[in-house]
Amino acid sequence: MNKIKEWSVLFIDDDEGIRKVISIALEDAGYKMLTAADGEQGIELCKKHSPHIIITDIRMPGMDGIEVLKSIKQTDPDKEVIVVTGYGEIDYAIQALQLDASDFITKPITDAALYVALERAKQRYNTRKELGDYTALIEERWMSTAEELANLINSQEKLIESSIDGIAGCDKDGKLIVFNTSMEQMVGYKRKRVIGKKFLSEFFSKDNWETLEEKLYSPDYGGKNQLLLYETNLISKAGIEIPVQLSATSLDREDEEIGVVGFFRDLRKIRSLEQEFADQTRLLHQDKMISLGKLSASVVHEINNPLTGVLNYIRLMIKILNRDSFSAEQIQKFNRYLELMESEVSHCSTIVSSLLAFSRKSELEFGNVNLNDLLKKCMMLSDHKLTLQNIQIKTALNSEMPQITGDFNQLQQCILNLIFNAADAMPDGGLLTIESAFNPEKELIQIMVADTGSGITKNDLPKIFDPFFSTKEEGQGLGLGLSVAYGIISRHKGVIEAKSESGKWTVLTITLPVNPQS
Repeated sequence: MNKIKEWSVLFIDDDEGIRKVISIALEDAGYKMLTAADGEQGIELCKKHSPHIIITDIRMPGMDGIEVLKSIKQTDPDKEVIVVTGYGEIDYAIQALQLDASDFITKPITDAALYVALERAKQRYNTRKELGDYTALIEERWMSTAEELANLINSQEKLIESSIDGIAGCDKDGKLIVFNTSMEQMVGYKRKRVIGKKFLSEFFSKDNWETLEEKLYSPDYGGKNQLLLYETNLISKAGIEIPVQLSATSLDREDEEIGVVGFFRDLRKIRSLEQEFADQTRLLHQDKMISLGKLSASVVHEINNPLTGVLNYIRLMIKILNRDSFSAEQIQKFNRYLELMESEVSHCSTIVSSLLAFSRKSELEFGNVNLNDLLKKCMMLSDHKLTLQNIQIKTALNSEMPQITGDFNQLQQCILNLIFNAADAMPDGGLLTIESAFNPEKELIQIMVADTGSGITKNDLPKIFDPFFSTKEEGQGLGLGLSVAYGIISRHKGVIEAKSESGKWTVLTITLPVNPQS
């Protein structure tokens, strides 16, 4: 196979600045670069220029990165696609890997991560091409014995050893004659203990092997005598089940089977990512429950006063009704009392409903969000807590704010976290300022939460969005609030920034696109 002298890379991202930076960096590294501002343009460039490697952002206007990946793989499965994800988008990364993306890297893109991903993609590209040539060669050759099969496979030792996937080949009796380094690492057996001594079936449970054989020889799972992207479990030397994705082919000579070759992709990384995503979801809900606890104590006081007033009105009305006479003046009082009771109960109902809505464990669900209404609801829920701490609230909400596309519940959780952080920084009182602004030219909105509290030191400022980082005393918090807020804003394709002067003030600014999905 001819070695590729100049690798071509297509980079797809809707951010012009990122495209320019990445393009310059990779051209300096010797790559031939193409760039596209969206998925549709990227697909057209891919068809026209056929680059070796495609790097695509997940979240883009119109066709997103997952759709780009699917389209490219349908047209040319041998293309290597690297996806770029934002913080907290592990579910998209998992989906991309399951669709045969070669790798994923997270924003902000570092040179180290980018070059490692490119090297892996190049290795996969070469290996995939060589394996395709190699499998075709096996099927075309006239092989009368398993020894001939083994000789041919062994002649491709360098090719097989370079594969990042496990490769195992057996003769027609199922005895192993090929077992590469990746297979050794995957199952824990050295090849000298396996080749000619063990059968391929020994690396599966009895039920899994029988099912695998049935599907291999069925035409329904990739074609007759082929099995494509089939998920099963290998059994390691230690007896541990290893999740793998298997592609296998039966090698025939004149309708007689002479062996089977299988390519095994270790799925433990994907399973680990799935668990990481589950852990992130759990932490998100855990943080919400912490916020709920803080709100509940405040809300009990918030609704106690109006309910006490309603109870007193009811008792007064009962006394009046028990009297012998009932005048027109008393009817007017009744009407006034009922109006006051209705207002107070309605206020309590709004608070409790908002609290219940916030407490629900819900999936990310984008819809139209009125940010000013959201900010008012956050202030309503936290008002009593702030009042008890002698914190004054100043608001400046832009009346021209458009609705944005987002998840109301998670954005509410984010804003409440910022308010709670500000309150914790002002234990003896202070001023909390909440502002909203809109830039119609760039279609961006901003939310600012500022406090006159203890501030953040220069050394701590770069770390405040790290999970579990906290400057509070032990037992006063898990250090999740700002990390969760950062993740929520990233999922909305926005940014959150902090400025502070230690001992004086802190300002947190959120910038969001009006429609992150268009």
